[in-house]
Amino acid sequence: DSGGEFGRVTRGRAGGRPPRGLEPARCSRAGMAPRNKRRALAVAMAIGCAIAAYRRKKAQDRSLRDAASAAAAQRSPGTPVGLKKQSTTSESARRKGTGIDRVFLQRIAKLLPILVPGPFCKEAFYLALVAGLMIIRTLCDVWQIRNGTSIESSIITRDAKGFRKYIIRFAAAMLPIALVNNMLRYGLNEIALCFRARLSRHLYKEYLKDFTYYKLSNLDNRISDPDQLLTQDIDKFSNCLADLYSNVSKPVLDISIYAYKLAENVGGLWAPGAMLAYLAASGVLLTHLRRPLGQYTVKEQRLEGHFRQVTQRIITNSEEVAFYRGDAREAYWVERSFRNLERHVRRVMQFRFSVGMIDTVVAKYLATIVGYHIVSRPLLDMTNPRLIGMSAPQMQEEYYRSGRMMLQMAQAVGRLVLAGRELTRLAGFTARVDDLTKVLSDLQANKYQRTLIKSNSRRNLRRSDRNGSSSTSGDEWGDNEPVLLPGAGVVREEDGVIRFEKVPIVTPNREVLVDSLSMEVKRGMNTLICGPNGCGKSSLFRILGDLWPVFGGTVSKPQASKIFYVPQKPYLCLGTLRDQVLYPHDSEEMRASGRRDEDILHLLAKVNLEYLEQQREAGLEAEEDWADVLSGGEKQKLAMARLFYHRPQFAILDECTSAVSVDAEGSLYEECKAQGITLLSVSHRKSLWQYHEYVLRFDGEGGAKFLPIAQVPEFGS
Repeated sequence: DSGGEFGRVTRGRAGGRPPRGLEPARCSRAGMAPRNKRRALAVAMAIGCAIAAYRRKKAQDRSLRDAASAAAAQRSPGTPVGLKKQSTTSESARRKGTGIDRVFLQRIAKLLPILVPGPFCKEAFYLALVAGLMIIRTLCDVWQIRNGTSIESSIITRDAKGFRKYIIRFAAAMLPIALVNNMLRYGLNEIALCFRARLSRHLYKEYLKDFTYYKLSNLDNRISDPDQLLTQDIDKFSNCLADLYSNVSKPVLDISIYAYKLAENVGGLWAPGAMLAYLAASGVLLTHLRRPLGQYTVKEQRLEGHFRQVTQRIITNSEEVAFYRGDAREAYWVERSFRNLERHVRRVMQFRFSVGMIDTVVAKYLATIVGYHIVSRPLLDMTNPRLIGMSAPQMQEEYYRSGRMMLQMAQAVGRLVLAGRELTRLAGFTARVDDLTKVLSDLQANKYQRTLIKSNSRRNLRRSDRNGSSSTSGDEWGDNEPVLLPGAGVVREEDGVIRFEKVPIVTPNREVLVDSLSMEVKRGMNTLICGPNGCGKSSLFRILGDLWPVFGGTVSKPQASKIFYVPQKPYLCLGTLRDQVLYPHDSEEMRASGRRDEDILHLLAKVNLEYLEQQREAGLEAEEDWADVLSGGEKQKLAMARLFYHRPQFAILDECTSAVSVDAEGSLYEECKAQGITLLSVSHRKSLWQYHEYVLRFDGEGGAKFLPIAQVPEFGS
C-alpha cells in the first residue's frame, strides 16, 4: 500500500474515539516525526551515494575495457578494418542517446507527426477523449473523498438519515464512475493500438519501397534484426508511449486539482508547495539514478532480436541441419545466444533491485512522511482559528478529508516520480525506432554504411593494382587510388536492349569481381552465361534488377516490368494456386489485362502441372503451404508458368531448370523462344547450348568475354 500507515490512520475507528494523532495527551509524540524523517532521509542518501559510487566504478571499468579492446584491434593485423572502431562508436552513440535529454526529445518530436498526423485524426480524438476522462476521473475521486467522509461522519455521529442520504448518492454514482474508469482504460488501449498501426504502416511502407528490404539486409549492416524492430519493438514503444501519456498526465492533473482543494482545506498554498518541492527534488535524484536503464533497454532488445534470429535460422534451415546432424552445434549457438540474453536480463534485474530500493523509499515512504507532516500541522497548532470551537467529530471529519486528499496527492506524486522509470525505458525504445527510421531514410537516398573487411584477395584490389598489395575499407583504399563510389555509374532506360558499357561489377563490400564489362544483348540474342563460382554471374543480375548500385560506366536496359528473373529456388507466396502463377500480380490485375482462369489453366498445362488444379477440390482457389507441398521440380515448373504469364522482353534464368528432366527442360526453353522471350541463362548443361546464340563467359580473374556461341568450344555437363 503506497499510503502505508498514513492511509490506515485516515480511516479512523468506528467507536468515535479520535485517532492517536489527535489525542491531546499524545500530541507530544509529534516531536518524534522530525527525528524519524531525518533518519529515513539519512538512510536514503547513504544508499543513493553507494549506488552512485558503484555506477561510477563500473563506468570507469567499462571505459578501460573499451580502450584496451580498441588498442588490441589496432595491433592485430587480421582484424576487420573499421569493425571494432565502428562497434565502439555505435555503442558510444547508444549510451549518449538513450537518456532523457535533448536527443530524446528530438526523436520524439520527429516521430510525433507520424503517430498523430493532424488535429482531426482519430489519434487526436482519443488523446482529447482520454484527457477529458482523466479530468472527470479526478473530479470523481474528489467527490468520493467528500462523500465517503460524510458517510463515515454519519456513522460516527449515529446520523441514520444522513447515512442513508450519502449511501444512496454513492450507489447512484457507481455506474457513471465505472463507465468513466473503463472508458479511460479503453481509450488508452485504443491510443496504443492507433500508435502501433500508424508507425507500423509507415515503417513497412518505407521498408517495402524501392527494394529497401533488400538493401537493409545486403547492402547495409547497421540494423541486424529488422524483424524484431518492425514487430516487437514497435509494439513495446507504442504501449510504453500510451501508458506514459496516462502515467504523466493523470498525476499532474491530480496534483493540480488536489493542491487546489487541499489549499482550501488546510488554509494556504504552503501544503501543495511542499509536496511540489519534494517532487522536484526526488525527480532529479531518481532520474539521475535511472539513466543506465535506457542503455539496458536498447541492449536487451538487440539480444532478444539475435536470439530470435538464431532460433529462426534453425526453423528455416531445418532440413539442411538434419542432414548434417548439426543438432549439437545448433544447440551450442542457441545456448550461447540465450546465455548472453540471460546474463544481461539478470544484470538489469539487479540494477532494478538497487534502484527500486531508492524508488520505494523516495516515492512511497518519504511521500507518506511528508503527507503526515503537512496534515498534522494545522491540527497540532492549538492557535489555529479554523479549529477553535470545533467538536471532536467535526475535527475528525476535517482530518479525514485533508488526510485523504493528501494521500491521493502523495500517491500522485509517487506515480509521477515512478513514471520517470518508464520514461527512461521509452527512451531506449525510441532510440531503436529512430535508428530504423534513419537507416530506412538513408537507404532510400542510396546512402549505405557497411563494415568492410581487409583482405589480400585479388577481388579486393583496385583496377589499377596488380602488385599484390592489400586494400582496405572506407578511406583506406590508398592515397593515389580512385575510390569506387556506389551510384557513380549511369543507368538509362532503353527499350529492347540490355547494354553494359565499361561497367565494373563490384559487390557492396567493394570487391571488384569484373574490372570492366562491355556487352550488348538485343531482343532475340539469347545468351548463355557461364563461369566459376563467385565470378559475378549473379552480381550481374543484381545490377540489372536495381538491387546493387552501379559503381561506374553506363547500363542501358528496358523498364523493370520487361525483365523477369527466375531463380533456382523459386519464391512461392502466400495465397491460392492462381496467386502462384500471377505473382506479383493479383486477380484484379489479371482481369484488367483481359485474362481469365482458362488462360491460367492453359499455362499450367504447358508446364505439365495441370494436375495441381485437377487434384484439388477448390481448383485454382486452393490455398496451401505451396513451398512445402510441391517438389523441387514442380516449383521450377510453376516458376516457368509464372514467366509465361508475364511474357517479358528479357528473362534471366538462373539455373532455373536444374531439378527438371532434360526433356521437360527442352520444352520449356522452346516455349520461351515461341513467346519471343529473350533468354539470359546461367547453366552448365550442354543440352541448353542449342537454345542460345551468344555466350558471356567470366574467367574468375576480373575478366569477361561476350562472343557468338559458334566461336566458343562446347563445355559443361
